[in-house]
Amino acid sequence: MADYQMNPPVLQKPPGYRDPNMPPPNPHPPPPPPLASRPQPQPPSMRKTAAGMPPSFRPKRKRTNFFKSCCCCLCITLVLLVFLFLVATAVFYLWFDPKLPTFSLSSFRLDGFKLSDDPDGASLSATSVARVEMRNPNTKLVFYYGDTNVDMSIGSGNDETQMGDTTINGFRQGPKNSTSVKVETSVKSLLVDRGLAKRLASKFQTKDLVINVVAKTKVGLGVGGIKIGMLAVNLRCGGVSLNKLDTDSPKCILNTLKWVNLQ
Repeated sequence: MADYQMNPPVLQKPPGYRDPNMPPPNPHPPPPPPLASRPQPQPPSMRKTAAGMPPSFRPKRKRTNFFKSCCCCLCITLVLLVFLFLVATAVFYLWFDPKLPTFSLSSFRLDGFKLSDDPDGASLSATSVARVEMRNPNTKLVFYYGDTNVDMSIGSGNDETQMGDTTINGFRQGPKNSTSVKVETSVKSLLVDRGLAKRLASKFQTKDLVINVVAKTKVGLGVGGIKIGMLAVNLRCGGVSLNKLDTDSPKCILNTLKWVNLQ
């Protein structure tokens, strides 16, 4: 009688059985990625071109900001220019030791001072002659003066009366030089108020009459034969009486831009 090999019976898995070696099923599928992070589809031509090009020929994004680079270069240039200017200024001051010119009113007189009583009021006739002393204290620097317009007046406050104006030609003043500039103006039959005429005549007799000299000019600097710029300045001399001027030479006030006093 032949021997039959019997296979073990296959056991049926009970309902709900789960193999421990199998990964657990995911009951909830992951949510789709946000729209912004999804790769944007490219046109067919661009996809083919980018895919067909080797990596060395593919376009690269610029990482440097051109505007920031320009700003950095500009700032560095400005800093260097300011530094060089400061160094040049320091060397100039140490070598030349520059000083401003000085001005003083050395004399003032009224020639032919006459007040007449006319039917329409009083009239004034006189010639004003002033001398302004200009001094250059520098040993290596030269000053250049442009054409100078000079106005002269007498009296103060509401009694100030114009005595005419004139123009002096420009000139050059060398180092350690003192120059006396003569200024002359005149008025003839200038109508004035009778009350003002009496006050001017009284103060002229007692030498209490205040005189004023105002000049507008341009001053330039010369170094080794080189002329450096021309700065507009205002010069105001006087504001003192004739009596005080006989014993003193008051210094003049030098300013620029109408409010920056240089002296």
